[in-house]
Amino acid sequence: MEPLLPPGNYSVSVAAPGLRSDRIAEVLFFPGRWGVIDHAAPQEVTIGRDGITLRAARGLLPEGPAADLDGVLVIRERLDQGLVSEAFAITAVAGSGPSLSLLAAIGLALAGGLILNLMPCVLPVLSIKALALVAHGEGSPGVTRRHGLAYTAGVLVCFAGLAGALLALRAGGAQIGWGFQLQSPLVVTVLAYVLFTLALSLSGLLVIGGRLTGVGQGLVARPGYAGSFFTGALATVAATPCTAPFMGAAMGFALTQPPAAALVVFEALGLGLALPFLTLSLVPAWRRLLPRPGPWMARLSEALAFPLYASVAWLVWVVSRQAGPDGVALVLVGLLLIAFGAWLHRVAHGAAPRRRRVATGFALASAAVAIALAPLAAANPPATTPGAPAGAAWEPFSPARLAELRAQGKPVFVNFTAAWCITCLVNERVALRGPAVTEVFARHGVVYLKADWTSRSGEIASILGSFGRSGVPLYVVYPARAGRATAPEPRLLPQILSEGSIIEAFDKETL
Repeated sequence: MEPLLPPGNYSVSVAAPGLRSDRIAEVLFFPGRWGVIDHAAPQEVTIGRDGITLRAARGLLPEGPAADLDGVLVIRERLDQGLVSEAFAITAVAGSGPSLSLLAAIGLALAGGLILNLMPCVLPVLSIKALALVAHGEGSPGVTRRHGLAYTAGVLVCFAGLAGALLALRAGGAQIGWGFQLQSPLVVTVLAYVLFTLALSLSGLLVIGGRLTGVGQGLVARPGYAGSFFTGALATVAATPCTAPFMGAAMGFALTQPPAAALVVFEALGLGLALPFLTLSLVPAWRRLLPRPGPWMARLSEALAFPLYASVAWLVWVVSRQAGPDGVALVLVGLLLIAFGAWLHRVAHGAAPRRRRVATGFALASAAVAIALAPLAAANPPATTPGAPAGAAWEPFSPARLAELRAQGKPVFVNFTAAWCITCLVNERVALRGPAVTEVFARHGVVYLKADWTSRSGEIASILGSFGRSGVPLYVVYPARAGRATAPEPRLLPQILSEGSIIEAFDKETL
């Protein structure tokens, strides 16, 4: 059992894969200690594919240790012989770290959103928008302010949409978290198409509109405030593969709260993401620090296409992990069709009207075929996990394997990661593949487990939730028992990982 302990209630998750919700008549939880929950209040029960989630109002006793939630779970099930009641003794395992207040979570979310602007997944989009700000710098301050507000509105509306979808799916029993949409190869493919189209536009191969002031407004395609709004939405989508410091705790808290409070925390994260550009657009004195518009902007615009091409290559690699070689082949064909359509669109500008109509028709047909290929790419079965990369050897994570290692008293390092999580990939490259970490793992006999969340897994989502987190990366150190009667509590490492933090965790004498 894995309970989350928000201020107003308890949320208890019990792993029970394969349970048929249509056969469950009633589920009740009775803690062993009286007063932990309000026994007179109704208990809200959700039954999903991976188990049971039960929410109960907090009782008269103040918040105590996880052991307070040890108790009995009663399930009444409809079987062929009639209604059967079963009782199960369960032991609580709580996430580490103190509970947050709503105000603290909002502050953490705002700080996390600010730092998110520095992440590699967001920088290309923000750089394009910065070019637009430079282009507008010589214009009316009122126009610049309205563009900043439109961009912020795009960020906040997109965050509200993501938060609403996430909360609705979780309420329906789905075990998902931050970045859940990137667990779908269809969404990853569509995002690759969008970024590829944007990169072609920056390279001058897809000309929509003739003025540089259109740069960054929408997909470098739509002038006006609608373009700024769309750029904000695109920045939000581009930010989802990244997790900044402070975000994990804030979003983990949000997903244990009522919808209104959760939405406030998510919107605080979006405001943090939009705040730098909004501030530049609202404060004229700061805009004086920006360079003057000039021919250099055209060259910089073309150069900014290459980080986007790199993002597309990375997204294709993510599809290879989710849908295998056949899925990648279909995505590449789709990208080729988009490039062909962009070329036809450019050629049509200088052609006679009849030829222009024919070229435009072929360009639209190419785009339509590319869009039709996206669901086919997503329909391929997931690829098998490749062998361990250079660095410390790892094993695939499973709760059974973790329980076995802990029963043996061995130290364990668990890396919760995903192929679409850029922060995870950077941490693995910088902190987990060095010889110093490999030597420390070997010296202490550490078993390295990798929990891959690239594709949806309710089991991994449930474990993330037990630590008060809703997304990856998450790094957990399970210390060795070292002669103690019971295994010590797990410890969380920072989301921005370093070799030093890993080495220090296993070199401490307490381990």
